[in-house]
Amino acid sequence: MFPILTNSLITCPIVKKGEYNYFVHPITDGIPDIDPGLLREIAVGMIRLLDLADVKYIVTAEAMGIPIATALSLMTDIPVNIIRKRRYNLPGECDVCQVTGYSKGEMYINGICPGDRVVIVDDVISTGGTMNGIIAALESIGADIVDIGFVIKKGNPTLSRPYSYLVSIEVTDSVRVVDQTS
Repeated sequence: MFPILTNSLITCPIVKKGEYNYFVHPITDGIPDIDPGLLREIAVGMIRLLDLADVKYIVTAEAMGIPIATALSLMTDIPVNIIRKRRYNLPGECDVCQVTGYSKGEMYINGICPGDRVVIVDDVISTGGTMNGIIAALESIGADIVDIGFVIKKGNPTLSRPYSYLVSIEVTDSVRVVDQTS
C-alpha cells in the first residue's frame, strides 16, 4: 500500500543510543532528505485515512510534523496550525506539557478557538506522551478534535483517544514493517 514509505523504513539506518535502537528516517528526522515522492505518498495516504470534512485546521507539533501537515494542506486547502516549542505570550496562548519516554518539555498552542474543528497529524507515535499533552491542551481550549493520524506507529503507545496510522513498525537491529493501513 505504501511502497516508498515501506522501502525507506526497511532500509533506514539504526543508531544505538545506550540500549535503545533509534531509527533514522527522513520523515522522523529529516535525514538524509525528504523525497517528494515519499511525502506525496504519505499525504495521499493521510487524506484517505483522516476525516477532513469541515476541518478548520490541520494541527501538528514542531518540528517533524510540519512537512506532513504542509503537504496535506497543499492538497486539501486546509490551513496548518503548528504547536511551537517557543512561548510567544500571545493572547489565548495555551501551554502543552510534553512528556515522552526520553524527554520532558513545554510546547505552546496559538490561534485555536473553542469549537474549532481540527485534525492532528504527526510523524510518529511511540509512547503517546507528547500527543496526550496536545490532546489535553486542545480539549481545554474547547477545540473539536475530529481525527488523529500518524505516519508511523512504533511499539504500543497509550493514547487517550482513538487514532490511525499508515504503518506500524518494530525496531531491533533493523526496522520491520508489521502492519499497514489498507
